[in-house]
Amino acid sequence: MASSIALREAIHQATPRSLLGFQQRLFSTWFDSFIYNQIWEDPRVDLQALQLNADSRVLTIASGGCNVLNYLTASPAQITAIDLNPYHLALTRLKLAAFKYLPDHATFYNFLGHANKLSNLERYQAYIQPHLSTDLDKFWSGSSLFGRQRISMFAGDLYRQTRFGYFMRGLHWLGRRMGCKPQLILKAKSCYEQKIIFKRHIAPFFEHPLVRLMGKLPMSVFSLGIPPQQYQSMKAEGNLIEQYRERVERLACSLPIEDNYFAWQAFGHGYDHAKRQAIPDYLKAEHYELIKTQLHKVETQFGSIIDYLKTQANQSYDRFVFLDAQDWMNNEVLQALWTEVLRVAKPGTRIIFRTAATASPLEAALPPELLKRLVYEAEESAALFKQDRSAIYGGFHLYRLAD
Repeated sequence: MASSIALREAIHQATPRSLLGFQQRLFSTWFDSFIYNQIWEDPRVDLQALQLNADSRVLTIASGGCNVLNYLTASPAQITAIDLNPYHLALTRLKLAAFKYLPDHATFYNFLGHANKLSNLERYQAYIQPHLSTDLDKFWSGSSLFGRQRISMFAGDLYRQTRFGYFMRGLHWLGRRMGCKPQLILKAKSCYEQKIIFKRHIAPFFEHPLVRLMGKLPMSVFSLGIPPQQYQSMKAEGNLIEQYRERVERLACSLPIEDNYFAWQAFGHGYDHAKRQAIPDYLKAEHYELIKTQLHKVETQFGSIIDYLKTQANQSYDRFVFLDAQDWMNNEVLQALWTEVLRVAKPGTRIIFRTAATASPLEAALPPELLKRLVYEAEESAALFKQDRSAIYGGFHLYRLAD
């Protein structure tokens, strides 16, 4: 109940009788569930921007927990992962427990890399479940959308499930009916081949009348985690279908496919288990022991960022990761957030976030007395945006505390 109330407070900004208010209420109902099976922000880009060191104290939105674990490869002092979605927070906590209690890397990789083996349920019951809190155990023993225990997702292919997974499977099914073959992109040997395959086997998908109709409906992208506010921001920048096509082309073609695990998920519903290059860093064997020694540095919290920041001391954090959460916020909420961020921020603070549209919202939303305390690294942000393997956002933004 508390989680539903918190979500509604974060999402419901327009009046119920308005079209936007109606859409926001539909989205909050839809979002109070498992949306993502992995995070869709590239940690390689994040780590370049954050410049973590042994003294860094990080506050991040948890989402699926992937990047919480990825950040541990840089050995920061502390990571606080917070989320309003209890499903995503439960997944983060399960990943931490899997790292801590499963006996070896092979078992861990089967559980979270393959995430589709029947033996995963036995390993969960033997190694993980006895150590879970009552609430977390109850969550994973509870029923999913189709009546099965939620933990069964790790035997039934996690990466084809959750709202995002079902949506992507639906798009693949529709694409096959149209003669599209997106999975061929995973066999490309060069960026040139990637471009040829995209043009022949993926691009025609965006010309189909049904796809063009679906792309105009804000509710059709709820399963991508795009709320009405984000949809409106994208719509303001022009042709939505062209934006979707451009971002999928960027995902498919702009960077080599061999280590782009976001592309593997989008076009193949999984990771590259043969070569294990297109997998998140936290799943790689070379990082396994290091991350295990860092797990005690992670704290997880349910709630909103603003409410959490209000409980923290002045100058207590120096790295902030907001994902795309600010796209959900109006100017009043943004001002409240950044007032707290600037109070809590230590000297040398670096803050990153992404947006569905191209521009950062801060220049228009924040008053001069807040903006003057921030430096927007526009050139570095643009350069890092081009390196982002995920390619689903319109902008990447890096701010630092003014000296």
